[in-house]
Amino acid sequence: MVSTIASSTLGESHKAWRRAMNKISTRKYKSDYNRKGLFRLPQINIWVYVRKLQRHDAFATLSELARRNLLNLTNNARGNTAIQYGNASELYFSQLDVMRDVAMYLRHQDNVLHHKRLVIERQNSGLLGKCDLLNDSAIDTQILSIVTGPMEENHWYDMTFPETEVLLLFFTSTEYVLPPFLKSMKKLKFLMISNCGTKKATVKGLDVLSSLNQLKSVRFERLFSPLGVKENIEALQNIEKLSMSLCEGFGNISTLTKLQDFNLDHFSGLEELPLGICNMPSILSLSITNYHLLQMLPDDIGNMSSLRMLRLSVLPCLKELPRSIGKLEQLEYLDISACEGLKELPKEIGKLKKLKEFDMRECSRLKALPTTVCDLSSLKLVICDEKIGKQWLRARNISIPELRVEIVEAHFSLDWLDE
Repeated sequence: MVSTIASSTLGESHKAWRRAMNKISTRKYKSDYNRKGLFRLPQINIWVYVRKLQRHDAFATLSELARRNLLNLTNNARGNTAIQYGNASELYFSQLDVMRDVAMYLRHQDNVLHHKRLVIERQNSGLLGKCDLLNDSAIDTQILSIVTGPMEENHWYDMTFPETEVLLLFFTSTEYVLPPFLKSMKKLKFLMISNCGTKKATVKGLDVLSSLNQLKSVRFERLFSPLGVKENIEALQNIEKLSMSLCEGFGNISTLTKLQDFNLDHFSGLEELPLGICNMPSILSLSITNYHLLQMLPDDIGNMSSLRMLRLSVLPCLKELPRSIGKLEQLEYLDISACEGLKELPKEIGKLKKLKEFDMRECSRLKALPTTVCDLSSLKLVICDEKIGKQWLRARNISIPELRVEIVEAHFSLDWLDE
């Protein structure tokens, strides 16, 4: 840590050294950059789509860096959920202040036109002054972060980013116009549009995404009806992963035939899932979290025949799982944690012959398991409360000898609100 401080404060005054030491001694690691989101990123997506790593390898690398205290990992969907592969797609990382300072120092050694990672902020009435240098220029940056307030089309500079593969847009406003230079990003693979304000925002210009043929992953945060109109849905025809958090409004998404990974978190006011969600046979991973009004799942969820990962976490009003869940023959991971309205599991759950992990912690009304759980021959791990854990131990003794039962205490936290 001392060497890190030395690198980040080289040539600075004694006060700068003292500030760095105080941060370490008082454990004040996170900076304003983390709160703005500049260094709190969905790193799994970036490594998978940009670094071309397999998802398992990316998760293993992030876990190792976190173990060495080189970064902090958080689960965006639920602060008290364990950091595990089942929720890897929604993991974020944040850096320590001194690590961030080193990254910023190294970044500033190159000409701004050739930064691999570029951060642009808006101050007062315009973008940062360095953007004057970028106007009418082609910039080689690979990862671009832009932080602004309200933006109209004429507020943006005339820039092009032919090499950019990751674009992170953070803003605070109820209306926002996407930058015109987005259409120049022909290599763009991952796009994140995040409204940091308290009210949901309307974004204009999403139809331009239809021209970005290499775009594979998109994340929307705190937006109003980003997929409420047909044109916006059609613009995402080629994406493989779609994540939406704190958004509102939906159209028929069944036309997204290439979608493999779909994540919905904190949707307000919806009592049922989006139309067409079960008519998407290409989906491999479906995550539905923090739907507080959702009472039932579609009966045809069994049509999602390719599904391997299903997360149904923090759905307190969910009354039951549909019997058709037994048709998900490829399912390997199932999470029903904090579904406190569930009183029983359907006997058809025993048909999930490939199920390997089952997270069912904090299902307080679930008193008994169906006898068919003894048919889950591939099951390796169950995470649950103590009272239901005893039943799993009996099932292990009967027919699942390799099963590991992890007993966890009930825990409630609102820490995710601070992330």
